[in-house]
Amino acid sequence: MEIKDSGSVVLTGYHSYTPSRSPIVEHSFVPEMPSTQCSLIRKSHSRRMNRMLSSESPRTPSFNRSISETSMDNSSMEDFWCELQHIKETSEDNPDDSLVEMKPVDEGEMEAEWLQEVGLSTLISGTQEHDGQALLSTLTRTQAAAVQKRYNTYTQTMRKKNKHSVRDVREIFGINDSSQQFEPLPISPLATNGVQLPIIKKPIWKPVSSNSCVLEKSSPSIAEELSFEASFSETIVLDDKEKEMQKNQRIKKEDCILPKFIVWKSRFGLTEVGDLSLEDMKKIRYLSLIELTAFYDALGIELKRNRTVRFKGKENGLFGVPLTTLLENDQKKVPGTKVPLVFQKLLQRLEETGLEVEGILRVPGSASRVKSLREELEAKLPDNTFDWNKVRSNDAACLLKMFIRELPAPLFTMEYLPAFITLVEKISKIKLQLQALHLLIMLLPDANRDIAKALLNFLKKVVSNEEKNKMSLWNVSMILAPNLFVFKGKSANKEEMKAAASTAHIVRLLIRYQDILWTVPSFLISQVRKMNEAASSNNKKQLIFDKSVRKLLRRKTMERERPERREHCDVPEGVIRVYAPLHSKVSMAIQLNSRTKAKDILARFQCENSHGTSENAKIHNQSLYEIGGNIGEHCLDPDTYMLDVYHVNPQAEWILKPKAS
Repeated sequence: MEIKDSGSVVLTGYHSYTPSRSPIVEHSFVPEMPSTQCSLIRKSHSRRMNRMLSSESPRTPSFNRSISETSMDNSSMEDFWCELQHIKETSEDNPDDSLVEMKPVDEGEMEAEWLQEVGLSTLISGTQEHDGQALLSTLTRTQAAAVQKRYNTYTQTMRKKNKHSVRDVREIFGINDSSQQFEPLPISPLATNGVQLPIIKKPIWKPVSSNSCVLEKSSPSIAEELSFEASFSETIVLDDKEKEMQKNQRIKKEDCILPKFIVWKSRFGLTEVGDLSLEDMKKIRYLSLIELTAFYDALGIELKRNRTVRFKGKENGLFGVPLTTLLENDQKKVPGTKVPLVFQKLLQRLEETGLEVEGILRVPGSASRVKSLREELEAKLPDNTFDWNKVRSNDAACLLKMFIRELPAPLFTMEYLPAFITLVEKISKIKLQLQALHLLIMLLPDANRDIAKALLNFLKKVVSNEEKNKMSLWNVSMILAPNLFVFKGKSANKEEMKAAASTAHIVRLLIRYQDILWTVPSFLISQVRKMNEAASSNNKKQLIFDKSVRKLLRRKTMERERPERREHCDVPEGVIRVYAPLHSKVSMAIQLNSRTKAKDILARFQCENSHGTSENAKIHNQSLYEIGGNIGEHCLDPDTYMLDVYHVNPQAEWILKPKAS
């Protein structure tokens, strides 16, 4: 992803395709290997597939030509089936006792869980919680319709069961006539400053031509625009042709069919998931689930979910241990750790020795050696006495995949695995697939998203070394798919075969567009700002009517009028005071204009405090933060125009501090 001065981000591939260069694998997706080894793999694969099918059911699934609407020829999925069989063989020695069987639930219970997950449990309990009211006040038309639809289903189910009385949806959304449709906000998109625009406007920025890579004939030649300013669900427009394409969706294996996207960078810059406070990210998840549901509704697709399930896992060790437990143990040794240390070490070893190894990730290591290494890792890594120099690259790859698939709960969560599959099987346009995938990534717990980010960054490096390791983007995706999207249970084989091509395509999108996926859509940040403002306003109203705190308010008012408080109030319009507690000059008043960027403020502090190399290094590692007001904490993009942010959040404080890695 290239960031241009014009305010655009151009996402390209990892290498350029030229007309004279054919793909590494033309007819089969098994990269070159000795003929004897290839023959053995094919024969072994045939016997194993027969065993898989005979053990599944008397009826043979029709996977030879087309498993499902999104399938492709089985020969192009050779790596997938070989990897799947390798997983089954290695798991025989380590039976999974951690699986919790999911009990069937009715539609009402599913909708009740959905309402709780989006932060609207108040609609179920009947209490008047201000956070729920604040969330409802920020919703767009399609988002509100999605909430209303789920709440209607819930109330109808509860009335049939006669469990308890429930509020009518008209009471919650303020509808006087049941025939009227609720529209809390206009159709126009949310601006980044949180103010609803009267009409949809084109971006004011102009794209700069980039070095476009030469693709195959079937690939798009023009980069598509991707905007985070407007709600995804509000901008969906499908014609009859696209609806027909969704019914006859078929995945193409060529990596070059994936388009380039130009991501517009507004005057507010781009925000990554680690740039917001934990409390604001929690609200981002609420809004992302509502937006994802509205997105699927707009496409006419059912958002399928599994019921929230808790998986049992080991309390100690490295493999088969919940991510939260691993991180708690590792953070005692290394504070601030976001990715389990064993996973970091495996990635580090592979980057040092395996990026140029032919067939890395595909060719398995010695089963006995991997088993021995695993036992030694469990025993010695906690004491930091394990010798990584003796770990071969193929063995490290096996351990890496083993770590992922033995997590008690799937990396991409059990609840939304069906939603991942649906975005490929039911959506034809790559752009819409990417938008759905983007929202699903926003839903992930912090630990899951951090480890997924580390993994995808490594896979990107593997693909960039394709000429040496013979692992194309599609090859890598096929190998990782069965490890990331493992279906457990009695119908495992059948489900795996149905979802084979779909899951491989999902992994391909994750690797190719990962830089986009870690960016928080700005329309969600706008809604968080509005939600915080609404919650703050509700709290103030509550305090005004609470007699017990009136004396406290009067005392606080007097404190604000003290001389030491007047300095902040007397700051002229457009002037901010930036604090830098780690610098020799700890604060500075800065007059903003329409051209002042966050990086200009950083440069000014650097100029004022550059007295030595250590001081310079300290300054270079810091970022400008917007704290308080209508946001919890927000690390600003260096290209952010400060006057725009100041107008959106005039009550914020501005602080220079190191950015958490």
